[in-house]
Amino acid sequence: HVQLVESGGGSVQVGGSLRLSCMISGYDYPSGSIAWFRQVSEKEREGVGIIYYRGGSTYVADSVKDRFTISRDKAENTVFLQMDSLQPEDSGMYICAAEGPNGGTFYKFGGIRVGFAYWGQGTQVTVS
Repeated sequence: HVQLVESGGGSVQVGGSLRLSCMISGYDYPSGSIAWFRQVSEKEREGVGIIYYRGGSTYVADSVKDRFTISRDKAENTVFLQMDSLQPEDSGMYICAAEGPNGGTFYKFGGIRVGFAYWGQGTQVTVS
């Protein structure tokens, strides 16, 4: 049973920082990827960044690449999203997701389509 649990959200002032964590358990897909999304509306999520779990390479969306960093601690099965210089438009529910071995809901990161089968509940970020 795959579980993803996010934490680290909160309310910050403009220009502040937050570090989100995504703790993963039960995920037995060594070459899978983990990504962060921001819930834009009830039906729309935008991809923020992805880390390719085996090699550790990352991709962050152009809109935030100068301010956000994605990383992982393999020993702790945790993926992080460091968010600096936060702006009001960064507000939203941040959700992490894990790639499914048989695909899932597909999103593009840097031109590469990845199917996500497992989703967390999210952590709220409010910037004002």
